[in-house]
Amino acid sequence: MTNAYVHGYDPQEASRLQDQATTLVDLLHSDTVYPAGCRVLEAGCGVGAQTVTLAGNSPEASIVSVDISAKSIAQARQAAQAAGLTNVRFQQGDIFDLPFAAGSFDHVFVCFVLEHLKEPGAALRKLKTFLRPGGTITVIEGDHGSAYFHPDSTHALAAIRCQIELQSRAGGNALIGRSLYPLLMNAGYGDVRVSPRMVYVDASKPELVDGFTKKTFTAMIEGIRQSAIEAGIIEDAAFDKGIADLYRTTEPDGTFCYTFFKAFGKA
Repeated sequence: MTNAYVHGYDPQEASRLQDQATTLVDLLHSDTVYPAGCRVLEAGCGVGAQTVTLAGNSPEASIVSVDISAKSIAQARQAAQAAGLTNVRFQQGDIFDLPFAAGSFDHVFVCFVLEHLKEPGAALRKLKTFLRPGGTITVIEGDHGSAYFHPDSTHALAAIRCQIELQSRAGGNALIGRSLYPLLMNAGYGDVRVSPRMVYVDASKPELVDGFTKKTFTAMIEGIRQSAIEAGIIEDAAFDKGIADLYRTTEPDGTFCYTFFKAFGKA
């Protein structure tokens, strides 16, 4: 998994990922539960933002969480230890070159990983080899084209498109959520089903205003400011206006929507 991570590995990004995971636990993971005794591979665990929920929801499952970044693995291990989790172990490794035998796992879990890969279909096919016959895969991805808000803003949309363009130039796809069904089908999975998970935010949901609109989505876009300007995608004043307009949606009369997609498939 050699793609550059567009958002970087700094402490602010780690904090953003934790805010995102905490805010979206119920929306994304209320139905992510694995039975006692099963073996689960989390592919691309990052800093462990999703791992804590994954392992906590299934305390009697045995989870192996892998990531290509040694630094992220260290942070993930610390997060699991802080949460008192004993059913997960961490291992550095590349999705395309993992040291597991065929059929080693009952389930595979992949969250916010495929968007960063040049060949997401190849990754899904590779992960399928680690599943026993009848084992399952769960994939969660966002889709930056699904963001809309009030008040509407062409500048905010332009700032979001900077993220989409940067990810595309790095070989990824920030619009991948809408493609999960064909990706899984083409990778040879059966019984594929996809469910949209919309985040809708207004002033009656202050925890989402703060945790999602401000600290997750807008913080993510704000974090690529320098890269977008240096790449010549946008002028600094236009980008800053877009960020200001995204924050404007968090005011009492503002609203914000974004859709994640959660897919299930069977080996």
